[in-house]
Amino acid sequence: MMRNSSLPLKITEVCLRDGSHVMSHQFTEKQVYDAAKSLDEAGMHYIEVSHGDGLGGSTLQYGRSLVDEMKLIETAAGVCKNAQVAVLLIPGIGTVHELKKAHELGANLVRVATHVTEADVSAQHIHMARELGMEVFGFLMMAHSAPVEKLVEQAKLMESYGAQGVYVTDSAGALLPFEVKDRISALRESLNIEIGFHAHNNLSVAVANTLVAIEEGATRIDGSVRCLGAGAGNTQTEVLIAVLERMGVDTGIDLYKMMDLAEDVIGPMLPGAQEIRKGSLAMGYAGVYSSFLLHAERAGKRFGVDSRDILIELGKRKAVGGQEDLILEVAAGLAKQTGGVGDDGYK
Repeated sequence: MMRNSSLPLKITEVCLRDGSHVMSHQFTEKQVYDAAKSLDEAGMHYIEVSHGDGLGGSTLQYGRSLVDEMKLIETAAGVCKNAQVAVLLIPGIGTVHELKKAHELGANLVRVATHVTEADVSAQHIHMARELGMEVFGFLMMAHSAPVEKLVEQAKLMESYGAQGVYVTDSAGALLPFEVKDRISALRESLNIEIGFHAHNNLSVAVANTLVAIEEGATRIDGSVRCLGAGAGNTQTEVLIAVLERMGVDTGIDLYKMMDLAEDVIGPMLPGAQEIRKGSLAMGYAGVYSSFLLHAERAGKRFGVDSRDILIELGKRKAVGGQEDLILEVAAGLAKQTGGVGDDGYK
């Protein structure tokens, strides 16, 4: 496999953060302990731990966590001997206070996430992370929804604030391989920092997209074991590692141990099979934020409308992360149009 970078490839396992959406944010300390310990023993580079919507996400709007995320971060950091603990922070949800606390408890990497056109809100948090001595990367979400030129512009802003790298984040799982190539190559030509890629598998191209990103120069890659991530999950980590080994890329991560923990540790946690069902497929097709799936399914049931219609309408409205309240508005509007009757008797 030809790579357009001499830097080593680093993988961040996101099942304990992105997977929180699938778990309705109900991870227990034992689940986090067991997963982090197994991932660390397998040689994983980074393990991201926080609420699905990042630090501070445990709210009524985004979903209450069963266990305070700071306790989960502390649990993971306490068991990791080699892997670094990472957290996600979305300005407006998470604050610098929570960032400081997470760092105190052992988090060494933070990805500061904004909508692809709103990088300017990340400056304070990137600066603070650098002051704390953390690794800090920008995380441009919904990267499919802006022209390549806008993506480059926003990535340059994050670079100017002190980010050590910027991720192209396919939050909706809507990008196709040629679109990934265009975005990663444009950033590689325009930035002097590392480039990362975060995929979702809603259109069944997460592994293919990730390989394209690596070939074009991305050195930071996300994956989720057993696809334990929002929507249809992310690039399946153990599959990616197997494919990379077949292509002659040594990640330093033990494939057999990843296979075993996927089967024996993560598998029993899953509330259901992580496969591409009609809801996640509709999200990739419509280009909708992957964490909206459970919210849309619940709203569809409540208002007696097809959750796919909700997702398609959200895509037309170009809804972004943080607009979960819009889901109920859309569902109610569709119910009035169709005369749907939901579980609560709404018509």
